[in-house]
Amino acid sequence: MSSSASGVPVLPDTIAAVATAVAPGQGGIAVIRLSGPMAQRVVRTITVFPGSQEWLSHRVLYGHVVAADGHERLDEVLVLVMLAPRSFTAEDVVEIHCHGGVIAVQRVMARVLEQPGVRRALPGEFSQRAVLNGRLDLTRAEAITDLVSARSQRAAQLAMAGLDGGIQRRVVALRERLLDQLSELEARVDFEDDLPPLDGRALLEELQEVRATLLELVADGARGAALRTGLRVALVGRPNVGKSSLLNRLSRRERAIVADLPGTTRDLLESEIVLEGVPITLLDTAGIRATTDEVEQLGIARSHDALASADLVLLLFDLAAGWTVEDQALYEQIPGAVPRLLVGNKLDLTNSAAEGAPSSPALDVRLSAQTGDGEPALVQALLAQCGSLSEQPLLIALNQRQSDLAARAAEALQRSEEVAAQGLPWDFWTIDLRQAIQSLGEITGEELTEAVLDRIFSRFCIGK
Repeated sequence: MSSSASGVPVLPDTIAAVATAVAPGQGGIAVIRLSGPMAQRVVRTITVFPGSQEWLSHRVLYGHVVAADGHERLDEVLVLVMLAPRSFTAEDVVEIHCHGGVIAVQRVMARVLEQPGVRRALPGEFSQRAVLNGRLDLTRAEAITDLVSARSQRAAQLAMAGLDGGIQRRVVALRERLLDQLSELEARVDFEDDLPPLDGRALLEELQEVRATLLELVADGARGAALRTGLRVALVGRPNVGKSSLLNRLSRRERAIVADLPGTTRDLLESEIVLEGVPITLLDTAGIRATTDEVEQLGIARSHDALASADLVLLLFDLAAGWTVEDQALYEQIPGAVPRLLVGNKLDLTNSAAEGAPSSPALDVRLSAQTGDGEPALVQALLAQCGSLSEQPLLIALNQRQSDLAARAAEALQRSEEVAAQGLPWDFWTIDLRQAIQSLGEITGEELTEAVLDRIFSRFCIGK
């Protein structure tokens, strides 16, 4: 890797990718992005620009991408030029804005890849170059992919908080506190006779304060995961207890067929909704019962699979009919590790003052999927499962990788209590403290190898 005159590292090859979604008949505009030392030359070679347009940084030029013969026009385009270091990757970046769809994009992209010195970008490679070139820190780069994949406004807000540097600032501040303590410890190891005594109790308190903050970040990360990925909620119950009616009510549309005939739902139906910023995927399962119908049996088999894969099982039963032996059998089939909500339906057909199911396990919600009575209580119960009802506002949220590293740092700091209790010398304290500092450095990218970076960015979409 060499350096440009501006001091920015220059990677040897130029990469290209379509940076927008491509689908037949969808999207009026598509963007093909190039980054690297050959970006300008490649686009100049394949594009004809009428008049005397100046090729300057942060200018938009108008022209046509032409075929290899130099005559056939493949598409009418706008070209956006961003020269190093004032670009997303801090390298020369050129974007070709062509018409959307499929064919036009494929023809222009093929012309780009025909040029020597350019190759198709790997997933996340633009963002990876931005990190390697010092344009972004790792937490901001990861926030970009969270923003792109956000499924709700609240998830997008959390991603923007990370993109604005909220996670970076919090983690760097904690790491700096630990580095200050490590420097004090190492000074005592080397020059203890020449320095005033170190207060071990104050040191331990400082380390445990950092640990407590890290545990709070881990807990907030779990709440943020629910906002990013949402909950998969399996609606299960005997045939004709109202699963499809409840799916339609929560979806605010007729997603499933509703009929009085048992066994109407033969397959697994999915519907995505957003409740107070939390994306929730509802899985309407086939009613589980003994049947000789082969198609219904396939649906029931998928219902059993949904029980095991769901984040939450909502077991629906008929309040009017009461808790039955079949309901109890279903209740016992729910995997023990999967949280559950027991919901009594058809409140409109029974005495609202009655318990409705005196022999059932603890009832969580009583409602009518037909009239909507009890729906707010059900929504609150669902939100409680993902921790979104906390009184503390969620300002930033670590992703899973970051949360795992923060938890590892907290574990290392926890061990300092054992070291203090045993009265071990200062150099023993430094072992766990260094591990905690390294874990926090892996969050921000200060302590990462290129192999780990490759693994992180491989999860990004191509073009980002």
